[in-house]
Amino acid sequence: MKYVCTACGYEYDPAIGDPDNGIAPGTAFEDIPEDWVCPLCGVGKDMFEPV
Repeated sequence: MKYVCTACGYEYDPAIGDPDNGIAPGTAFEDIPEDWVCPLCGVGKDMFEPV
């Protein structure tokens, strides 16, 4: 399941992850550390919703 940032529209895709910020491909959104922030706008995980 993909998640979208409600602030800027960035879409987190678990198949891709966020390698630039230490999140390996295949990492479920629920398994991302709580201190991770949106790579585009910097808001926290609580600002993401499932797509």
